[in-house]
Amino acid sequence: MTDPYARLAAAAADWDELHPRLDSGALDRLALLLTALRTETGADAGRAALLAARLLEERLPDRFPGEGRLTAAPGAPAAPDTPAPDDPATDAPAADHLGFTADDLAVLVLDGHRMVGPVLGEVRDRLLAAPALGDAEVLEAGSDPYAPYLIRLPARGGLIRLPAFQFTAGGRVRPAVREVNLLLGAAEDPWGAADWWLSPNAWLAGCAAPVALLGSPDEQRLAGTAAFLAEGGQ
Repeated sequence: MTDPYARLAAAAADWDELHPRLDSGALDRLALLLTALRTETGADAGRAALLAARLLEERLPDRFPGEGRLTAAPGAPAAPDTPAPDDPATDAPAADHLGFTADDLAVLVLDGHRMVGPVLGEVRDRLLAAPALGDAEVLEAGSDPYAPYLIRLPARGGLIRLPAFQFTAGGRVRPAVREVNLLLGAAEDPWGAADWWLSPNAWLAGCAAPVALLGSPDEQRLAGTAAFLAEGGQ
């Protein structure tokens, strides 16, 4: 029998192929169910996962054939024609598919970016865990949150977060950040730019993350290091 969370994870892994095959109505319905999956807990979240998985079965029968009957998700009440799960006390779904999870499908459908899967999903979570500001906070400090030289990361539900290291304590954009982000193409690849700033860099002293050099005497090295990368260096 099929775990609905595993089915959603499988859809995330093959989303490039499956997305064009779903009409707008199906995508809207899937978005509503994935929102419920994120915001609800226990039985309600489990039922949202079950309904989302059944929607995929109905719309993509060749990819998700009905003979592998879906079981109710952990914590969800079983539908009349659905056998109960073996362990209804289980709370946290762990089912994945090739390292993809149901949450990755929510990221693809609701958040509108592709930082998913066993590698990029971990990068996404790490970058979003860094201190960040919202558009309103940046505006209140007198800066333009929509400037092309700022990194803007879409978090859950498409909520935009701007990594806080880009700003001084007074809320102004750091000149070094402005210069480097333009070199890195932050407007086109905000995730790549954020990862550059927040990951250890072999070209910097002690393999420090570039963000550690902001406000230090070595800050002037950042633009040259970023330019080297932009020109094709490693």
